[in-house]
Amino acid sequence: MRSILIVSILVFCFLNCKDTTKKISDKKTTGNEIVCSDSACEGIYEGPEFVNGSDVAHQFSNAMSAKVGDQLKDLFIKGAYSQVDFSKIRMSTKGMGSGQVVYQLFIPFVSVTKKCDAFTSFDHVGGWNHAPALSARKAQLGPALMPDDSLHISALKTTPEGLQEYWIQWRNKITQALCD
Repeated sequence: MRSILIVSILVFCFLNCKDTTKKISDKKTTGNEIVCSDSACEGIYEGPEFVNGSDVAHQFSNAMSAKVGDQLKDLFIKGAYSQVDFSKIRMSTKGMGSGQVVYQLFIPFVSVTKKCDAFTSFDHVGGWNHAPALSARKAQLGPALMPDDSLHISALKTTPEGLQEYWIQWRNKITQALCD
C-alpha cells in the first residue's frame, strides 16, 4: 500500500510540474525588427557594425529592402497601389564607427491611383563609409525590368556618421505582367 502511495505521489508530481526552464526566443538578441503597414516599413538593427570583416550592420538595408518589396507586392494584390516616397525616407546610424551601432530606417509609401503606376520591387545600393557602386547595381538589376521600363532611383541619402544609400524601385515583371 505504501509503495502505491509513493508511486501515486511521484506520478502526480511528474504530471503537474511546470517547466521552469527559460525558452530561447527566435528573435535575435541584437534587437533587429522590421514592421510594415499599409503606409510604411520601419525597423531597427542594434549590434556590431562588423563581424569577421563583414559589414553586418549595413546588411540591415538588405533585410529592409526585401520586406519593403514584399509589402509593396502585398499592397498591389490588395488593390492598394503604392510606391516608396523617396523624399520622406529617414535613416540614422548612431554609434557608427564605434563598433556598435543603432541603425534605424523608415521607408514610407505613397498611394497611386493606377495599378501600372505602382512599384512592386525595391532594392538599394549603399556604402558603409564608402561611395555606393550605383553603376554596378543598375547593371545587376537591368534584367529584372520589363521591356522599356527603367529603375527609379532616389537621390543619395546619407547619415552624419557616413552611411550612403541609393534606394531603388521598379515594376516587378511578374507581379505587374499585365502592365507590359
